Amino acid sequence: MISINALEDLKKLAETQADLIPGGIVYGIINGDTMEWVQYSKSLNINVFYVGQKLREDSITRNAIREKKTLTQKIPRSVYGTRLDIISIPIVDETGKATGAFSMAFPRLHPVAGAFDRFAPILSQMFPEGVFLCLTDLEKFVKVQSSKKFDIPSIKVGDKFESDFLSGEVIKTGKEKEQELDALKFGIPVRNVSFPLIDEDTNDVVGTFSIITPREVAVNLKDMSGNLTENITGISSAIEELAASASQIHTNEQELNSDINKIIKLSEEINEVTSFIESISDETKMLGLNAAIEAARAGQAGSGFGVVANEIRKLSDQAKSTVPKIKKLTDDIKDRVEESSEKSKGSLSSSQEQAAATEEITASIEEITTMSERLNEIARKL
Repeated sequence: MISINALEDLKKLAETQADLIPGGIVYGIINGDTMEWVQYSKSLNINVFYVGQKLREDSITRNAIREKKTLTQKIPRSVYGTRLDIISIPIVDETGKATGAFSMAFPRLHPVAGAFDRFAPILSQMFPEGVFLCLTDLEKFVKVQSSKKFDIPSIKVGDKFESDFLSGEVIKTGKEKEQELDALKFGIPVRNVSFPLIDEDTNDVVGTFSIITPREVAVNLKDMSGNLTENITGISSAIEELAASASQIHTNEQELNSDINKIIKLSEEINEVTSFIESISDETKMLGLNAAIEAARAGQAGSGFGVVANEIRKLSDQAKSTVPKIKKLTDDIKDRVEESSEKSKGSLSSSQEQAAATEEITASIEEITTMSERLNEIARKL
């Protein structure tokens, strides 16, 4: 209880302390059933007490006076628009009679709301891309905190939040919610995570605490990752086609090399046949010479045979003179074919290397594709 003689000192103390109470407070002095003095914090904008106010018989203050003891009452939001705690302390005169009461009313804040002004400025500096923090009651924004890198000017203290704002859903369900918003809402893509504030006495939802973070970097990263994946897919398809072509070229080069080896073998066989023709030519010439000798011995009777022998020698000489030409041609063919063979072997080696390089590129593309998918996954988590 408070002595009536201490009221003036109590008023001075209340006037000094009113603006120092977190969340605000209103003091009142009641004489009998009438409010005769009131002191509000500047930050408190509610009409709880006013001078000349008549108190009901069943009010907490009248009960405190009657019972001569300090009483406390929790006032629901429906009465003054905010939850309040009211404490009434009896005032007694020199005889000990309770003649009035000293009452205090202050908003009953959720612990998060009570600590918001202390932790929000610190928390706002802990997000690399910036952050916007806000508190709501059941219908409007009551506190906001922006960061240097990110702000939402359209959200102001005292404004009612729109029906599609995430806090409305959180208040209905009483559960934490998360929402991704595109640039149409706040100018850039954002993520809003909202938490319900639960009254510790009634377990009712009394407000929400929301953390809104920009998602511009993450969205750009996701788009880049998607484009990268798309481009890599196209490159991978082209590489696969190139690999198939390289494989076909390699097969063709193998077949060509095999055909060239067969031609070289045929040239060698032609040379063998040429040698055989040359041998036959020598023998034929010898036979023609012998026939000419025998024709000479036979005289006039062998003159016809001598003509035949002479023609045989001519054919033999012609055949023998043709042999070097054939040999030269076959040697030239063999040289050209051998040159082609060397080039074919080089092409075969190159096609093998190309096939191997294509396989390595394909493996690298697959690895990059995996990294791109991982990058996309990281972007979704940001």
